Amino acid sequence: MRRTLIAGNWKMNGSLAANSALLAELKAGMAGQSCDVLVCAPAVYLAQCAESLAGSGISWGAQDVSMHAAGAYTGEISATMLNDFACKYVILGHSERRAYHHESNELVAQKTLRALAAGILPIVCVGETLEQRELGQTEAVVSAQLQAVLNVLDDAALAKIVVAYEPVWAIGTGKTATPQMAQDVHAVLRAQLAVRSDEVAQKVQILYGGSMKPENARELLAMVDIDGGLIGGAALKSVDFLAIINAV
Repeated sequence: MRRTLIAGNWKMNGSLAANSALLAELKAGMAGQSCDVLVCAPAVYLAQCAESLAGSGISWGAQDVSMHAAGAYTGEISATMLNDFACKYVILGHSERRAYHHESNELVAQKTLRALAAGILPIVCVGETLEQRELGQTEAVVSAQLQAVLNVLDDAALAKIVVAYEPVWAIGTGKTATPQMAQDVHAVLRAQLAVRSDEVAQKVQILYGGSMKPENARELLAMVDIDGGLIGGAALKSVDFLAIINAV
């Protein structure tokens, strides 16, 4: 049975004071949760998360990692550096990284290898734009994004990743994917994993990242192949994030 994972992506938001308040509120509201909970913070706040969340049952993660192990790569952060903070997860291939930083499927695959080598669990994001969906390319796009990762991992490594489906057209646009629309894509991704190994396919968590909110969380999480959420804006408000957690 796959455990549900609710992961908050703070994106480029936060301050020491705001983070301290948010984390305190999350810890206070976490009694008796029945799922795994994660916050992915900007790298400069990972030490704060590590200190604040120690012993709380809430994991912390990063939002990106370098494909390089070390060296003359100014501004980059390596997987071993993240490991120094006992970072458990890292988001890779987020739609914003793919769009604004032109990250290719192959680059995301190499970052996945680096994370796994350091003992960090990668959350590999896949998703299509509105134009691609309207052209009927959704399955081809997300399958190609996932396949690049499948190509570089053996079955043992593949079983350690998390996949997140984020329809780019449904993030912060006012447009929404119905639970069935989301489930349909999750089922495609699960079937793609099953081609490699049905055992692995049944282990891998596939999260939904298309503006999950307190109002739609319960319905989305009821879908058979939706194993949690990658939460953006709602993760910055403790009342909303806790409401999604409590919807599990």
